[in-house]
Amino acid sequence: MQKFKTRWQIQTNWQLIFPLFGIIALGYTAYKLANLFLGNFSIIAIIGVAALFFLLLLKFILFLFKKLENKWKVTYRWEMIRIFIVFAITGSSSVFVGRPIMKLIGITKENLNIFVYWILFILIGLVFYQVLLVSIGWLLGQHQFFWEFEKKMLKRFRLIK
Repeated sequence: MQKFKTRWQIQTNWQLIFPLFGIIALGYTAYKLANLFLGNFSIIAIIGVAALFFLLLLKFILFLFKKLENKWKVTYRWEMIRIFIVFAITGSSSVFVGRPIMKLIGITKENLNIFVYWILFILIGLVFYQVLLVSIGWLLGQHQFFWEFEKKMLKRFRLIK
């Protein structure tokens, strides 16, 4: 355990919640992907494929950590896990917030061209994504990182100078 704490620069035990939550979320994602591909197979086959997906996703995420470690300026390595968790929560939340807003406005697939519907859905989701990114980042203690990230994104969209 000490080797793990040293590798991720964890000073206190409460910081272990982020790697633990990340592993649980990764396992859940691997299981859902395996179930999506093998829905009619036995649970043993689904769990076996989920374990394979888990290992592949873990390798990919650790690769991303290495690439982004130099690009993102964070104090400790465990904070990168927290940043990935914020991105995951924000992406999912923007979709869950966007759907009811579209229904509230009266935009449905039935009363609008499907192409226009999906463009509006993406635009509304993108607006909520921006707000949620900073908000959830603040809740998880990464406000400064996500505020800088947000300003960079808005500059790319040419909405600010």
